[in-house]
Amino acid sequence: MSLAIVHHPAYCADLPANHRFPMDKFRAVADLIRAEGLLNGGSFYRPRPAPFEWVALAHDSAYVDQVFNGTVPERIAREIGFPMREDIALRARCATGGTVLTCYLALEHGIACNTAGGSHHARRAHGAGFCVFNDVAVALRVMQADGAIGKALIVDLDVHQGDGTADIFQGDPDIFTFSMHSQKNYPVRKIPSHLDMGLPDATGDVVYLQKLAEILPALLKQRPWDLVVYNAGVDPYERDRLGRLALTREGLRLRDRFVIETVLAADVPLAGVLGGGYSTDIDELADRHLTLHRSASAVSAEKSKGQGRIPFPHPVPG
Repeated sequence: MSLAIVHHPAYCADLPANHRFPMDKFRAVADLIRAEGLLNGGSFYRPRPAPFEWVALAHDSAYVDQVFNGTVPERIAREIGFPMREDIALRARCATGGTVLTCYLALEHGIACNTAGGSHHARRAHGAGFCVFNDVAVALRVMQADGAIGKALIVDLDVHQGDGTADIFQGDPDIFTFSMHSQKNYPVRKIPSHLDMGLPDATGDVVYLQKLAEILPALLKQRPWDLVVYNAGVDPYERDRLGRLALTREGLRLRDRFVIETVLAADVPLAGVLGGGYSTDIDELADRHLTLHRSASAVSAEKSKGQGRIPFPHPVPG
């Protein structure tokens, strides 16, 4: 069984050449997935752009309307960090629809990965930090409304704290947010997750993986989770432009393998999203991001030989 991977060409919008956000990585990630044969002769699952009704489940409807109609106030556009054009709005809608599709595919197959997503700084009121819509929050709200899930766990290992996700799910007893991140990194004002693990600068592989091994298995035993959403940001890498945790490439690989193997061993479906990663070397960055898809493909293949897929009765939304 091949890994279900979600991609849309609109994930990559045009930005000025000197922009800090490496938009071209989404195209490069898709190209590398094809080149390495991770689709196993198949095709990407292509999402539809998230409609207004989906996005408004997680965000203020007035803000959603502003994005859809190109009327985002300049002060909010500056906080987001993107020129809020039509193609940027379409990109946000497609990435969000992609995570919705990824989560449903995870329920159907046991594991699935997006080639975008993890926009965890977008709060209920509006976007921030290169995040227009919080795709993970929208996906889980859609699934709650559909009755597809009861309880879900978000494992956010991006180098930045998931403040927007924490904001949206404050007070929700069915969605648990866990963020392990660089304590001194963006955002300066953090919104508390259900569980935060802020790490000091230059935390390397050994301590990082030890902390993760102490936390994740215990979280999986807390409740009967219907889904885990994994933000596999690669910005904890030692050479990332915005990271400060000093993980090596091998550390990132061990991290992803541990998360995927541990979640699937607990018989919980896993949806992986790309998360953050920053470099002027797009080829290096795409290769780094593919750590998620390579690990998921390998573990999925190993698991399918023994247990097969995890069935789920809810249809994937078209």
